[in-house]
Amino acid sequence: MKLEILVPNKGSVRNNERVGRGQGSGGGGTAKRGHKGAKSRSGYSSKRGFEGGQMPLQRRLPKFGFNNINRIEYKAINLDLIQALVEKKGVSTIDVTFLRENGLLSKFDLVKVLGRGELKAKVNVSANAFSQSAIDAIEKLGGSATVVSKYKVSESAVVAPVVKKAPKAEKVVETTPEESVEIEAVAAPIEVSEEVKVEKKVAKKESKGDDLKTIEGIGPKIAEVLVAAGVDTFAKLSTSDIDALKEILAAAGGNLASHNPTTWPEQATLAAAGQWDELKELQEKLLGGRPE
Repeated sequence: MKLEILVPNKGSVRNNERVGRGQGSGGGGTAKRGHKGAKSRSGYSSKRGFEGGQMPLQRRLPKFGFNNINRIEYKAINLDLIQALVEKKGVSTIDVTFLRENGLLSKFDLVKVLGRGELKAKVNVSANAFSQSAIDAIEKLGGSATVVSKYKVSESAVVAPVVKKAPKAEKVVETTPEESVEIEAVAAPIEVSEEVKVEKKVAKKESKGDDLKTIEGIGPKIAEVLVAAGVDTFAKLSTSDIDALKEILAAAGGNLASHNPTTWPEQATLAAAGQWDELKELQEKLLGGRPE
């Protein structure tokens, strides 16, 4: 073996391309960039679909169709499928929850019952919409077709109590045989004791619940999910099981299942007892609600 016959392995080394070095580079005098113009300059960029200033292709093609943003999409369930469910499951009532449990609907699907097929059994059906032929077929056999709401109402929604205001001053006219006398009757203000005021403040606070976002690791979205699940106070959160909290987060979907609620009951216990200094010391040792 001699040094002068040593060569690198095939493909391990390649020659660098000489750009802009005249005719000897193999790219011509313009270095393969053409003659002048925007594309021959460094830093050139253009938006998608730009064709040099002329009318682009997506604007030359004809437009057609219309997307209705108010359109409501339904999942169709026909009478033949309902009859098959009655025969297979032996049920007499079919609703949206039953269809979801059997894998016929997704979580956010709305269902409409249509009249294809033959229904032979009496069955009570609850759905978001019905065709007229489906209603006639169901009621002909003695069943019922019930339309349920298209929108889910949160169980945590609280109806504000109706507060009656004190009556305002009003004018009372008394008529006598001689003349009509107008007198002004002013209603006496209603006096409310201090105990009643305190009870109303406590009841108002309890109806609103606690601000769960005080707990480190709980943001606005997680707070809404917990309130919807019935965990709306520090006291309830302090007695909640860790596995139950994980199930609530997993059922909410998205990336909420990645949060760790291990320290939430401990923080809620301090918050429920009003030990804010101890809570602050504990949160300083946490990182996003998790132990560092």
